[in-house]
Amino acid sequence: MATFLSNLVLPVALCAVALVLLLGLINMMRGGSPNRSQKLMRLRVLLQFAAIVVTMLAIWALGR
Repeated sequence: MATFLSNLVLPVALCAVALVLLLGLINMMRGGSPNRSQKLMRLRVLLQFAAIVVTMLAIWALGR
């Protein structure tokens, strides 16, 4: 389980955070909708929380 979390789930979570951050930056640079920027910011915060949880689970599983 530890290798599954650290080798597959964690990189996917980190890439999801980076992708949403990039989409938000592109939206702001193009002068896009402020509502869309707000939704992307909220999604990024949620994905960051999920990435932290996955990281902590991986560390816990590796320590067992």
